[in-house]
Amino acid sequence: MALSAVLSAPLTLSAQLARRVYRIGYLHPGSAGPRERETLLVALRELGYVEGETIAFVTRLAEGHVDRLPALAADLASQPVDLIVAVSPIAIRAAHQATRSIPIVMGWWGGTPDPAKAGVVASLARPGGNVTGVDMMDVALEAKRLELLIEAVPRSKLVAVLSYGGRRFEENMAGVRERARALGVQLRMVEVPHDGMESAARSIAESRAAAVLVPSLPRSRETRRQIIDSMARHRIATMFQFNSEADEGAMMAYGPTLQEMDRQVARYVDRILKGARAGDLPIEQPTKFEFVINQKTAKALGVTIPQSLLLRADRVIE
Repeated sequence: MALSAVLSAPLTLSAQLARRVYRIGYLHPGSAGPRERETLLVALRELGYVEGETIAFVTRLAEGHVDRLPALAADLASQPVDLIVAVSPIAIRAAHQATRSIPIVMGWWGGTPDPAKAGVVASLARPGGNVTGVDMMDVALEAKRLELLIEAVPRSKLVAVLSYGGRRFEENMAGVRERARALGVQLRMVEVPHDGMESAARSIAESRAAAVLVPSLPRSRETRRQIIDSMARHRIATMFQFNSEADEGAMMAYGPTLQEMDRQVARYVDRILKGARAGDLPIEQPTKFEFVINQKTAKALGVTIPQSLLLRADRVIE
C-alpha cells in the first residue's frame, strides 16, 4: 500500500505540472466592471474551469473609446491566446478583422444587421470561419420593451428614447417606431451627451415625456448609474434591458438574463477548448427572458404600476 502511494506520487505531481492553463482573450468596448466578468467566471466554474488554475484571462478594455478596439483586438491576436471572447458587435467586428485563425466567441451580438449580413459568419446555422456565439435578439425585443413601458405609464403619450446616433441606430429603431405608431405614441430621440446625463434628463423632463426607453448599447457601470440617477431626479420612468439594471434602480427591465447568456458563452468556450471548431457551432439565441419591475423605484417616481402588469412580472423588487 505504501509502495503504491510512493509510486503514484510522481505520476500525480507530473499530472499537476502538465495541467494546461488555457488563455482566453477578453475584448470589451466598455470598462467591464465586476458584474460583467463575474457572471462569465461563475458560468465557467460550473463547467470546471478555475481562473488562475485552468484558465487565465488576457483582458483588453476600450473604456468607452471604441476607436481603440481595432488596436486592442490586434494586440490580443498577437498574444498566445487559445480563443477570444468579444462582447458587442463593434468588438466582435474588430476581433474578426484582427484574426481569421483564433476562435472567436461572440459574448453577444446585438442590433442590425445580423452577424451573417454583417459578414462575420456565413450563416447562423453554419457559421464557417472562426466565429460563433450568441445573438442577443435585442432589436426584436426593443418594441416589446416600449409596449411594457407604455403599459406601466399609460398617461404618457410621448416617450423619450436615448439615442447613440448613426445609421445603425436608426435601423435598430425601425421596429420601435412602427410599434409606437400602432400604439398612438410619439417618440422623442434624445442623443446621449458626452458630458454626462443630466442635460439629457433635463431635456426629457422639459418635453413632458414621463418615460424613457434605454436601448441596448455597450455601457459602463458608471454610465448606467448616471442614467438611472439623473432620470430619477427628474421623475422619469426608465425601461432597461437586463434584470441587474432593475436591481440597480431602473424602474423596469426586460430581456435575456446575463447569467443564462454567459452560460451559453461558457459552453462555447468549453467546446472549443475541447477541440470543436468555432465555425461548426451554430449561433445561439437566448432561451430565457426576465421581466423585472422595481416597485420601490416606481413609488419614488409617483408611478402606480397596474396590477395586471405586476402579475406578469417574473420578479417585483419591493
